[in-house]
Amino acid sequence: MKKVFLLLAVVFSTTIFAQSTLKDDVDIVQSVYGKSKSDLVGQYMALTGTQATDFAKVYEAYEVERKKLGQEKIQLINQYAIDYTTLSDDKADVITKGVLKNNVAYDKLYVTYYDKAKKVIGAVNATKFIQLEIYLQTEIRSSLQNAIPFVGELDLTKVK
Repeated sequence: MKKVFLLLAVVFSTTIFAQSTLKDDVDIVQSVYGKSKSDLVGQYMALTGTQATDFAKVYEAYEVERKKLGQEKIQLINQYAIDYTTLSDDKADVITKGVLKNNVAYDKLYVTYYDKAKKVIGAVNATKFIQLEIYLQTEIRSSLQNAIPFVGELDLTKVK
């Protein structure tokens, strides 16, 4: 019974999320995540002097690109929430290909910005940065996955 209630709560909250204005959701999520994440990265990296200044420029450029990918991810989640109860092969294909493409784009972003960071803060510090980014994105993906019902999951909880 608890599982059914939890799944219904997740679907309800996901549906409410999908029905709200996408632009507002993206702006709120990105501004909160970006600011707190920026502070976290700065503290973790603990750079000083010209390294801190040069890295800040690289990081700002990285965040612009990462936020675009984050917006795409939110749009895909939104689309899944809208289509969940009427998911067809075509809709599932579009959403899944979009998610896979988004994941690949994140990996390409890490490669690009590892090289840029390495030029200004060295390989060890660039590795610290990329490790932190991958860790944070993995945590976010895990949280999202835990909040979103699997395809057909609600059908399995129906009383027969």
